[in-house]
Amino acid sequence: MRALLQRVSSARVEVAGEIVGQIDRGLLVLLGVAREDSVADAERLARRTLELRIFPDDDKPMNRSLVDVDGELLVVSQFTLCADTRRGRRPGFSTAAPPEQAEPLYEHFVACCREAGATTATGRFGADMQVHLVNDGPVTLLLD
Repeated sequence: MRALLQRVSSARVEVAGEIVGQIDRGLLVLLGVAREDSVADAERLARRTLELRIFPDDDKPMNRSLVDVDGELLVVSQFTLCADTRRGRRPGFSTAAPPEQAEPLYEHFVACCREAGATTATGRFGADMQVHLVNDGPVTLLLD
């Protein structure tokens, strides 16, 4: 499981021109699920996402977590994060989980974040989405 985290001052996701998820200050999480991923992986990644210290305080530019700053999450499914780009010019997706496996793990990740108290918005799994964001910093990190 991979999560591309972008610290944002705002973000939203649209499907067919309709805003389906929107946040202010927080993290945009692009989440990719691989074939070998499990419920335990989703739980561990959710915890790491919420606890990662990438927000500023008065002392350091990256000293506080999303929980510390009462930030919000926007979680968007992104199977292309599991692409194999080692050969050729076209990415392969054989390592990405099929939708029937990926969607429950994506939903479990979201549920873990919500259960931990994080305000969490989402995109729409499997939809053609337009993601708009204002990257703060810019700060972009890959967790896997």
